[in-house]
Amino acid sequence: MQQRAINVVLTGVTGAALAGMLVAGVAAASDDSAPSEQKLLSQQAMATQEHKTLHKDAKKDSDESGSKSKDTKRAKKASGVILSGRTTASYFWDDGSGVNGDTGAPAGGRPMQKGLFASPSWPLHTKVRVSYDGRSITGFVGDRGPGRPSHNGVMLDLDTYTFRYLLDGGKPKSKYNAGGGEGHIKGVKWEVLKWGSGAGKRGAPKPLG
Repeated sequence: MQQRAINVVLTGVTGAALAGMLVAGVAAASDDSAPSEQKLLSQQAMATQEHKTLHKDAKKDSDESGSKSKDTKRAKKASGVILSGRTTASYFWDDGSGVNGDTGAPAGGRPMQKGLFASPSWPLHTKVRVSYDGRSITGFVGDRGPGRPSHNGVMLDLDTYTFRYLLDGGKPKSKYNAGGGEGHIKGVKWEVLKWGSGAGKRGAPKPLG
């Protein structure tokens, strides 16, 4: 019965109608492939957009990083700090009395005083702030030293008053003896505020030559 029905249907279809049906079938088959091409184009567009977004985000991160770096530099400049670091500090009082084997007047030409520091390499008269345990003193480089200890990382000699103040907030036993039983303070923070015009080299401290 089914085969006969099909034959009857086909028998009643003209050649032109049959051709139209075939064309419609081809068109339908063509339409079936259209969504796949559309999907592919859509995926390509999404991939392109994602690439642009990633590139934009990377550029934004780079710009923000550069901005933070500039902000840090600006903040450092605003605070007046040129260079900073940490070192072990010793103490001295060199007034030409011969006590503790001093050699006479400080090399910078200014008399020994509170806030006069010795550096193995920085230009004389360089302005320096030293800090330790929440206490700070601003002074200047007025002498050369320490000598051999600078080769072992002791890059600053502080006057006895500054040394004792940083150590525990106290006062030295005498100008020549800081007291407190300590000869060195480890981890003293130094900040160069202004380079001096005297002899010496700018930059990180170097051992005494």
